[in-house]
Amino acid sequence: MKILVMSPYDGPLNTVRPEAELFIAISKLGHSVTIMTQANAAYAKICAETGIKIIDNYPSKKVCLRTIKLVHNELNSGDYDICYAFDSKTIPNAAFGAIGTKAIVISYRGTTGGLYRHDPSAYFTHLHPKISAIVCNSNAVQKDVKSRVWSKKVLVERIYKGHKVEWYETEAALRSEFNLKDSDIVAICACNVRPSKGISVLLKALNSIQNENFHMLFVGNGYEAHKDEIASCSMKERIHLLGHRKDVPQLMKMADFQIQPSISGEGLPRAVIEAMAGGTPSIVTTTGGSPELVENGISGLVVDNGNSIELRSGILTILDNPEALASMGYEAKKRINEYFNLQQSVSQHLTLFDKLL
Repeated sequence: MKILVMSPYDGPLNTVRPEAELFIAISKLGHSVTIMTQANAAYAKICAETGIKIIDNYPSKKVCLRTIKLVHNELNSGDYDICYAFDSKTIPNAAFGAIGTKAIVISYRGTTGGLYRHDPSAYFTHLHPKISAIVCNSNAVQKDVKSRVWSKKVLVERIYKGHKVEWYETEAALRSEFNLKDSDIVAICACNVRPSKGISVLLKALNSIQNENFHMLFVGNGYEAHKDEIASCSMKERIHLLGHRKDVPQLMKMADFQIQPSISGEGLPRAVIEAMAGGTPSIVTTTGGSPELVENGISGLVVDNGNSIELRSGILTILDNPEALASMGYEAKKRINEYFNLQQSVSQHLTLFDKLL
């Protein structure tokens, strides 16, 4: 079959890699793949080296007439079977560009919430009448999308993005950079702050933890919004604000465990996948697809969404039983390898394509 992919490939390596490697694998199975993206992006060049055709284009806006015309002409002249779009800019341009062509349009959805039948803009993306299938990155997202889709003809499928644990093998960052000792127990929270990330819930959970060997690393932008909460936290001297970092995988490897306190909007958190694949267990909440990643008490801990008392209890469970971290880390890595691997994603995508055709 012949597939046109539309997606931004100029993001961080670990963000782009699962998707790009999916289409490299599909191409190696004999299918014709073209990717419309930023040609100077690192993974666009890697895809091109494997023989995938790259079209240098990313839409300037959600309805970009130049992109729509380019897509329409490419689909018609190339006789494509599938047009697969991945974000809020490429999906509407793919849908409009496919009108009058034989190509079946698929969209990708990676978050819960924000898709509503009463919102006119939704009919430019996933609810566009040209969309024949929506691929969701978790059961939680699939359930949410199914409740929004009018047409029973639209397939709403859950396909996990596939990973290889070797992608996340790296050397741990040096604890000495942060004046941390090997005997310290270090947790990390890596995100760009917004209300859905639940940072206030985490800070409230940290407030009464007295263990002098426990340190909390916050990585990402936007923590200034919580400066007063941090200043009033009882363990403020052991909270480290690192800001934006390019070495998040190395920091994840250095940490003993990760905390993802999100209260809404999650699909399948990339930070949790990166940590688990590298052997670092996580404490996650019940929101979105996080409970699909983490088996409570086996490969990490799952606590009730928005519940600072339960989150504190989870942290204390680890602090009181640090010897369990090695076993949880092993199980976390094993779980990514067995249930969120690249080969499964390839197989499930090809099954979906065949079903649509």
